[in-house]
Amino acid sequence: MIHYVGSGHGLSSLAPCQKEMQRCLLERTVGFPENLNWFTIQHAKPRPIPPSIVKSFTCAAKSFFATAHNGASFSESLQLYSSLIQQCIGIKSITDITKIQSHALKRGFHHSLGNKLIDAYLKCGSVVYARKVFDEVPHRHIVAWNSMIASYIRNGRSKEAIDIYQRMVPDGILPDEFTFSSVFKAFSDLGLVHEGQRAHGQSVVLGVGVSNVFVGSALVDMYAKFGKMRDARLVSDQVVGKDVVLFTALIVGYSHHGEDGESLQVFRNMTKKGIEANEYTLSSVLVCCGNLEDLTSGRLIHGLIVKAGLESAVASQTSLLTMYYRCGLVDDSLKVFKQFINPNQVTWTSVIVGLVQNGREEIALLKFRQMLRSSITPNSFTLSSVLRACSSLAMLEQGKQIHAIVMKFGLDIDKYVGAALIDFYGKCGSTEIARSVFNGLLEVDVVSVNSMIYSYAQNGFGHEALQLFSGMKDTGLEPNNVTWLGVLSACNNAGLLEEGCHIFSSARNSGNIELTKDHYACMVDLLGRAGRLKEAEMLINQVNISDVVIWRTLLSACRIHGDVEMAKRVMNRVIDLAPEDGGTHVLLSNLYASTGNWSKVIEMKSAMREMRLKKNPAMSWVDVEREIHTFMAGDWSHPNFRDIREKLEELIEKVKELGYVPDTRFVLQDLDEEKKIRSLYYHSEKLAVAFALWRSNYKNTTIRILKNLRVCGDCHTWMKFVSKIVGRDIIARDVKRFHHFRNGLCSCGDYCWKSCSNSISPWELEAARLVIRLLLWQPCG
Repeated sequence: MIHYVGSGHGLSSLAPCQKEMQRCLLERTVGFPENLNWFTIQHAKPRPIPPSIVKSFTCAAKSFFATAHNGASFSESLQLYSSLIQQCIGIKSITDITKIQSHALKRGFHHSLGNKLIDAYLKCGSVVYARKVFDEVPHRHIVAWNSMIASYIRNGRSKEAIDIYQRMVPDGILPDEFTFSSVFKAFSDLGLVHEGQRAHGQSVVLGVGVSNVFVGSALVDMYAKFGKMRDARLVSDQVVGKDVVLFTALIVGYSHHGEDGESLQVFRNMTKKGIEANEYTLSSVLVCCGNLEDLTSGRLIHGLIVKAGLESAVASQTSLLTMYYRCGLVDDSLKVFKQFINPNQVTWTSVIVGLVQNGREEIALLKFRQMLRSSITPNSFTLSSVLRACSSLAMLEQGKQIHAIVMKFGLDIDKYVGAALIDFYGKCGSTEIARSVFNGLLEVDVVSVNSMIYSYAQNGFGHEALQLFSGMKDTGLEPNNVTWLGVLSACNNAGLLEEGCHIFSSARNSGNIELTKDHYACMVDLLGRAGRLKEAEMLINQVNISDVVIWRTLLSACRIHGDVEMAKRVMNRVIDLAPEDGGTHVLLSNLYASTGNWSKVIEMKSAMREMRLKKNPAMSWVDVEREIHTFMAGDWSHPNFRDIREKLEELIEKVKELGYVPDTRFVLQDLDEEKKIRSLYYHSEKLAVAFALWRSNYKNTTIRILKNLRVCGDCHTWMKFVSKIVGRDIIARDVKRFHHFRNGLCSCGDYCWKSCSNSISPWELEAARLVIRLLLWQPCG
């Protein structure tokens, strides 16, 4: 006969069905159907009970407990409850735990089982039930306190964790090392610096010093997340018996705050102490190598990963992929990507970001399509990167499809995706759509405002950019360096000299911003294009910035206005700064060519050949029916070159009838006049426009041209005439800005091609811009 807890109440006293349920339960609990005692119940290894048996047992429990408890001692009853609770934990049954709790409450055992019930509910994933029991139990063990704190933190509810921690001392419970190792993370999650420091002080007072490696690691992680790396390092130095967790926290902290060199040094110290790095340590160090573009160290870490057998770990592979593309080795990055059996969202996003950052936009779009076919849902970072790829290639239709995907996944309200959409439409010349996206954002921040300002700036809508900038104060947003640079660029592209000077002066006097070389380069360009070359030179000398880009900007202005003497002086400064800078030699060669000084042109080109410098050829791209076509000046390698030439000659004859005269000043070769004219006809922009019109002769779509250099002045005039005779919009995006051609006018008001000898007055420029804005239906706000 099986005896029940020595109570004298045998199983025969139960109803037949209850008897069988209990026998099954007890057999599965301890594994012994005979000679059962409390020692075996307490120390036996639990076995899983089928839900059907637990359910059946629940029905029989009431009558069983009614008879069994009458003869059982208090400790024996507690042990029985505890054993049943453990069985419920094994099958994750919150329902049965609540029934046991209810029965124990009726029998007066509820408070005695409080700590075990708290533990059971937490292990079954119910923080709510655990908290309810926690608040009702009068005497809570410190393990229950620590369990509640740790569980809240795991569930991202750090505020509740801190509330529990702050109740401990008033309730007579002193925090221990497990308390502090958990609660320090809660303070860092919420950014509560002073509260975290106070808790650090309390741990010292209670004798839970940082010599404890668990507390020390948590403190290092907390101070690192606060950005207090000096304090994190001091804590680390005091810890005895440092482990890999502590070193990893220090490495990650330095990396997150841009001190990647320090991260590598910490890693070296760790290896010298003989501490073996884990997957997360090596992944973090790889990120540092990528940030530093330290390929040598990166490959060494790659070797350690292979040696440790971690090359198949997802975190290691993703970090390897990132390291190689940040070092510019895209092909190596793709090789790592091919090793993934089932790439996840993070991995797909990493490879797409790397391809976009390294100018492989077309491959990035291909990978994105493969990602969707693999049923991987893109996140905001994925879509932002793909939109950037579309904007770099000026692929409007493909970008619109990405926009549809953004809306499908409900990410159109995400501020990062919103900023990417604004930037995309702006770089495709569709400022009206960019503004509609901006107006639809639920949360407007400085990033989205900057994107909209740049959209206006690139497309020549300076007044709209200024209006948006002035409205930032009303929304409580503080302009940053990027904002000021965007507004200056808007003034520069729109020829708003006085407004630009006022903005620049305000930025210098604001006290909240430190102007960079980019701000000064923009201001020099604005002054230079307005013909105020001496003021531009004085500004550079005044701030004493030794930057080749700023001096080359002034050199470009000298070329526009034909100031050879200043150009020679400026070139000497540029050569001192960058003797092998090819762009400078090209600019001066073009300046000599524009003034007809061909002997100097030959001299410059000979010097360039000796220095092995090459000039980038002018190239134009056009997107027709979702296909990108590339053209170079005088290049007839396109399979449809006969049709293109025929269409081009037809267009030239028509624009001549409207008054177009080829401007041979833009031919920088020593040719006779007739050859100069012929060479102008076959510039890459003209070939791209002719092809687009030939392929879409009966369509009323906008022609979009992308060029790697600035649009030629003669081509600029020619496209104005073409837009008038064909009744089609032409949008040309060059390295500097956009030109919107409609009905014989350009959105830049010809500001880009007016020299000081033939300057355009401010009112003429503004009148031209108003006309083109009305033609484009461009809103002013």
